[in-house]
Amino acid sequence: MEERSDATMVRRDRRHAEAGIERVVLAHPVRRNALSRALLQELDEVLAAIEAEGRVKVVILAGEGPAFSAGHDLRELRFGATDEVAAVFDACAAVMTRIRTMAAIVVAEIEGVATAAGCQLVATADLAVAGADARFATPGVKIGYFCTTPGVALGRSVGRKAALEMLLTGDFASADEARSMGLINVVVPPGKAETEAFALAGRVARHARATLVAGKRDFYRQLEMPEAEALRFASGIMVEQVARDEAREGMSAFLEKREPVWPD
Repeated sequence: MEERSDATMVRRDRRHAEAGIERVVLAHPVRRNALSRALLQELDEVLAAIEAEGRVKVVILAGEGPAFSAGHDLRELRFGATDEVAAVFDACAAVMTRIRTMAAIVVAEIEGVATAAGCQLVATADLAVAGADARFATPGVKIGYFCTTPGVALGRSVGRKAALEMLLTGDFASADEARSMGLINVVVPPGKAETEAFALAGRVARHARATLVAGKRDFYRQLEMPEAEALRFASGIMVEQVARDEAREGMSAFLEKREPVWPD
């Protein structure tokens, strides 16, 4: 089941809802899914609605047409007043923060190009799958407008030198190069990213939702800590997990050589 109105730029695809998977599609291909303020606000509303429903385990984020997303709408930035430009970046930050903090695991599905803030979306997602002809770039430097905000996610997703090479040259990275630097997880033949994204989502969604929610949250929390502090934090979490229903069921199922039946 898909939901879309004539005015919307974001489409919800619920064909796999029973498996705990929902696909969210940027559906403004005429502008190469540019991240305008309106599209960003709509995307944030859609993700907020999914989170509020409290049942989706994995969200696949895709783009309709020949581009995943070409980044911000430069017309909006070039001709907007300062407060209007600030509102665009506030909307972008809200989306990126929601992706990183929402309970569902977010898988980016990329066909075509993902540039500037579009590349930022990929770097912010928890996992990413790309067709072999997908390309990635942060080309702001080429127009005198350095991709500073994309660099926040990129620098936390790939190595520092790889991030700076993309940011300082503005050159495209192929799907294979993006995989080697850690920006994406899987490269598949062109046109097969959707199939692989659902396959990857299924491998995640088979697990207990409560475990996925806590696991994502705690993984990002410990990344911001010094190593010794992170280890103490993680050890405490492991102790707490022993008493959780899903851990008790999972360990019992393993010991009894049967499939677990998750409480959710």
